[in-house]
Amino acid sequence: MSDSADVRHSPLDAEHRALGGRMVPFAGWDMPIRYGSVLDEHRACRTGAVVFDVSHMGSVWMRGPGAVAALQGLLTNDLGRIGPGRAQYTHLLDDDASVVDDLIVWWVRPEELLVIPNASNTAAVLPPLQAAAAGAPGGADVEPVTEQRALLAVQGPEARRRLTDLAPEAAAVAHFGAVPTTLPGGVSGLVGGTGYTGEDGVELFVPVEAAVDVWRALVAAGITPAGLGARDTLRLEMGYPLHGHELGPGITPLQAGLGWVVGWDKPDFAGRAALLAEKERGPARRLAGILLADRQVPRAECRVLIDGEGAGEVTSGNVSPVLERGIALAFLPPGTKPGTPVEVDIRGRTAPGEVVKPPFVKAG
Repeated sequence: MSDSADVRHSPLDAEHRALGGRMVPFAGWDMPIRYGSVLDEHRACRTGAVVFDVSHMGSVWMRGPGAVAALQGLLTNDLGRIGPGRAQYTHLLDDDASVVDDLIVWWVRPEELLVIPNASNTAAVLPPLQAAAAGAPGGADVEPVTEQRALLAVQGPEARRRLTDLAPEAAAVAHFGAVPTTLPGGVSGLVGGTGYTGEDGVELFVPVEAAVDVWRALVAAGITPAGLGARDTLRLEMGYPLHGHELGPGITPLQAGLGWVVGWDKPDFAGRAALLAEKERGPARRLAGILLADRQVPRAECRVLIDGEGAGEVTSGNVSPVLERGIALAFLPPGTKPGTPVEVDIRGRTAPGEVVKPPFVKAG
């Protein structure tokens, strides 16, 4: 963790503190983990509408005649599957096919693409982006703009309805759309039909000078502020991976069950040779869900036992606020089928459960 002098702050830092947000260090940023109860914020997202400040995520423009080619030759997914006005989930791999980062690309205009890396990985993503841009036919410019905007995720089954009166264009964006829009207060910005909760909703790219006004307008419209604690339990209920847990060094897209984010027919992308070799031999482990029989709390690094023998370990775990049972993600031997009985060693006590295929709950 960075020294306190190096901790970065969201442009909404004062707003979070005024609302009683409990601030914690996260990936070099001071961010709200909750305002009141994580359970209440989680349930508000599943039943109503919440807003998360996710300004700690990175934002990097790739612009120019070679921008599309640069990203197409670097990242795993195939931009040919989409086009301008759309967003795409994708991976940046190391030479050994480990996931350097999982990120979202917003293809906003024909020669303008916004790359959104994870907070802790923005610095690692920049050099490959710059190298790809330098080698692209026609050239491309790489511009980090994290400090110039706030990023707000409005999520939940009521999210678009609550947003309609404030910003009808933004509320109408398609699922995985990515377009310029008018934000609350008439401000120009961007909107993506993306999120990390499993619920419907949007993410707003807001100029930093308008961040406070937009945040206040959303809260005044009855959209509940929610912290990173609820964001984590929401993504876990959906089985979504978190870099540093289900993705990272030594973990490939195939091991994480994310082969669908790979454009296998593309002639090249970073890590392609190693990933193709793993595809041919088959991954040595696969990510699976575990549903416990009760409310015991599985945590990262807890051992998972099958027939009394160690079979893997938990990567993320918690109690599902919806199911009120322990849930976890874990890497297990390939071929481990849903329904397989398991035990999770939680501080020396075994908690019974079974393998399931995520999501653990149905969103919406």
